[in-house]
Amino acid sequence: MKLPTLSFGDLTAKLPIIQGGMGVGISLSGLASAVANEGGIGVIATSMIGMRDPKRAKDPEGADHRGLIEEIRKARAKMTDGLLGVNIMCALTNYGDMVRTSLREGVDIIISGAGLPLDLPGYLREVSEDVKTEMKTKLVPIVSSGRAASILCRKWLNKFDYLPDGFVVEGPKAGGHLGFKAEQLEQPEYQLENIMSEVIQAVTPFREQHNKGIPVIAAGGVYTGEDIAKYLELGAAGVQMGTRFVATYECDADEKFKRAYVQAQKDDVTIIKSPVGLPGRALKNAFLDAVATGLKKPKRCVHKCLHSCAEEKSPYCIAQALVNAYRGRLKHGFAFAGANAYLVDKIVSVKELMNSLKDEYEKKIK
Repeated sequence: MKLPTLSFGDLTAKLPIIQGGMGVGISLSGLASAVANEGGIGVIATSMIGMRDPKRAKDPEGADHRGLIEEIRKARAKMTDGLLGVNIMCALTNYGDMVRTSLREGVDIIISGAGLPLDLPGYLREVSEDVKTEMKTKLVPIVSSGRAASILCRKWLNKFDYLPDGFVVEGPKAGGHLGFKAEQLEQPEYQLENIMSEVIQAVTPFREQHNKGIPVIAAGGVYTGEDIAKYLELGAAGVQMGTRFVATYECDADEKFKRAYVQAQKDDVTIIKSPVGLPGRALKNAFLDAVATGLKKPKRCVHKCLHSCAEEKSPYCIAQALVNAYRGRLKHGFAFAGANAYLVDKIVSVKELMNSLKDEYEKKIK
């Protein structure tokens, strides 16, 4: 009746729960280590991870490099259990350095999306050859279709003789940037249970032909222990949850950021058009109202963090807006959030949250 474990090859977490990587300071060492200590997989997000470095304006790549090393080591120092992962978006301008640094620091799992990480195993081989030892880090892409999963399996096999160690399947109810067109977000065929089934179907032949376990993780809109039971029954090996972990004491964001979740109503959860050219889910506030009415004007980008950002056409710098939100300055930024963010009604400890998820799961199964 208890929650099962979650394995990626020879690495096993006691609980099948991955804390979603939430960029620009929301999930750093504090949250990731707390989740790991409760038996889950804690994830540090690398996007703008060096934002607190005083030298970042002149040396953004160096600041992010130093920041990632610091956060991984701080998390390890706090961990007594569980697994540690990092989330690295393919769209980052410093993607290669973030991957190499994570591998050299010996993280358990690299989770990579915001594009197809077609060359991710190449970094594993490169660093392994450089340090003269086999890397144990597992590589887990984020996809939103069976087609994408199949492409990655074939490409990785042909080029690197390597299969993904798992897949995170992210549905349209996730927070932040979404891998769907705006008109697809409500269409039945793109909902998580359907695309997860497609991914499992696409991955099964590779599992069988190569005798390798490739767990599929459901993400986007997973909120309760009952949700976890639902997706495990549908064939998922585990779930990834981001929104639920924001309103925890250990979350690395400012208290005002967390309070935005607690105070949100259903109508506050909205879809925005991001400067990076994708729809995103966020909480309405005065900043986004100003953007919608044309009161924000394009400004010069100092961060240069994403390949896909059309800074010359953008009404604001999304990196700076998210930095401001992380710091609690919501008049000058906004909070990304999942579709169920309005259900959050209080801030709790990670331990309390994990226990409630286990209880809800067990009651549902019984």
